[in-house]
Amino acid sequence: MKITKEMNITEVVAKYPETVEVFLYAGMGCFGCMAARFESIEEGAAAHGIDVDALVTALNEIVEASDETAAAAE
Repeated sequence: MKITKEMNITEVVAKYPETVEVFLYAGMGCFGCMAARFESIEEGAAAHGIDVDALVTALNEIVEASDETAAAAE
């Protein structure tokens, strides 16, 4: 797993821009707000009533898919 629930939302989006899609789909469009700069994924998910484990799984799946696509293109 590359992403954990303890990670900061802004750092995750900066390192893995493809995760924006997952955050938006989950209803967490606040990844650009002030709270996202200091909130962990777990804290943000709790504030929005989102299952953090499912969210982290989805975030890691999109990162892995992106990595596989990049590797296949090489």
